[in-house]
Amino acid sequence: MLKSSMSVSAATMSSRVLGLVRDVLLARLIGAGAAADAFYVAFKLPNFFRRLFAEGAFNTAFVPVLSDYRRNRSLAEVQLFVNHVSAALGLSLFLLTLLVVVFAPQVMAVYGAGFLDDPFKFQAASDMLRITFPYLMLISLTGFAGSILNSYDRFMVPAITPVILNISLIVGAIYAAPLFQQPVFALAWAVLVAGVLQFLFQLPFLARMHLLPVPRLSLQDAGVRRVLKLMLPALFGVSVSQINLLLDTVLATFLPTGSVSWLYYSDRLMELPLGVFGVAIATVALPNLSRQRFAEDPQKFRRMMGWAIRLVLLIALPAALALVALAMPILAGLFQYGAMLASDVEKARFSLAAYALGLVAFMMIKVLATGYFAREDTATPVKIGIIAMAANMLFNLVLVLLFHFAWQLGHAGLALATSLSGWLNALLLYRGLRKSDSCPGLSELSPFLWRIVFAMGLMLAGLLLLLMVWQQWFDWSAWQRIWRLLLLCASGGLLYLLGLFVTGVRPRQFLMNPAD
Repeated sequence: MLKSSMSVSAATMSSRVLGLVRDVLLARLIGAGAAADAFYVAFKLPNFFRRLFAEGAFNTAFVPVLSDYRRNRSLAEVQLFVNHVSAALGLSLFLLTLLVVVFAPQVMAVYGAGFLDDPFKFQAASDMLRITFPYLMLISLTGFAGSILNSYDRFMVPAITPVILNISLIVGAIYAAPLFQQPVFALAWAVLVAGVLQFLFQLPFLARMHLLPVPRLSLQDAGVRRVLKLMLPALFGVSVSQINLLLDTVLATFLPTGSVSWLYYSDRLMELPLGVFGVAIATVALPNLSRQRFAEDPQKFRRMMGWAIRLVLLIALPAALALVALAMPILAGLFQYGAMLASDVEKARFSLAAYALGLVAFMMIKVLATGYFAREDTATPVKIGIIAMAANMLFNLVLVLLFHFAWQLGHAGLALATSLSGWLNALLLYRGLRKSDSCPGLSELSPFLWRIVFAMGLMLAGLLLLLMVWQQWFDWSAWQRIWRLLLLCASGGLLYLLGLFVTGVRPRQFLMNPAD
């Protein structure tokens, strides 16, 4: 399991590194102005649904059912099930895409309500939404194909597929943007092209497994009905943090120009450890947990949940601390070029630090929700998700007003509200699993946590010492910023690893064979 997780993480890391290159180019090209706000809103809406369908609700509903079919049915029955699911999913996505494309201005009037007072922002965002939203259908079908591959332990292909989106946007920013009167429209078309290429990329691998979908609509199919039954409530249960981020974007359209962009750049950096490690651990854990559930082995299920939780703590805690301590150097070193101003970095650093405070919770939600969905329990995460969403709205109301009027940082209040609601969600999910003794308690985790805290203290001391010496980030050239940023990251990482080694933490402690 560790090998599979590291393989997925390595593949995802390559995508995220290219994603950083992509965002550096976007920051240089469009910065954080009105056009940037319009593009990021038009891009975030299909991306939000992608996380719900491709990485969230559909994956967590489909994989346990497919694992059951794989274990107890013939290959022909699995193929028929895949055919029926592909037809139901494809038709649903097509109808949703058609509605949004036709009624794009009306959708934007709700999703980007704050743009109604700015005709340029509203029209540009509506026009680009018509281009970008079909990406949802394509990437969700890509996620469907990836779920099949993951269920058969073919983790690498789905993990490497997102690289195509980053390559497409990079090519669009460099070569296509100069050909458009409004360069942001080249980026919108690049998103659509990436969706087509990502979907086509996975089909040969499914054909090699003799599981290439041939859509046949049959809503009466027992497997399809099971997936739908699990999927509808899972839309809330697994994706509350994403829904909260969507609400952040809607509210950010009412804040000063640049707020959407500042949140976007902060979210992208927070998504680096979340996507590389959190999603990877959950992706590997879900099919293995599902198999143990159907094998009725609660002890193995509990050990796997403990393995996933410890791995999240090992990675997320130092990553969150580093993002808070290094918020300004990271943003300045990566994005403050061209159209991206120093004032934009100053604003974005606060939202990045606020998001980072919730990183551990966001990663825990991915893993803890998997523990419920592997047992086909969607009701509990939904109830918890609704509580977290309601709390997020209350936090938004209080913190946005407080941050906006006190420090003109309303966007940072949005980010902090999302983090607080994420912690509430994670703690309630954990409490539920503890009641059924499906994961280790705090007493079992505390010795490991103290080792991490010691290592983090050593890391923070080294980072603060370097930051006291290096303070003129806005005055340095790009190369001077980048090599110092790399040295900061490397020094912090080495000090953290040294602290773990001194306290007795070893890689072999995280090895786990699902067959054991």
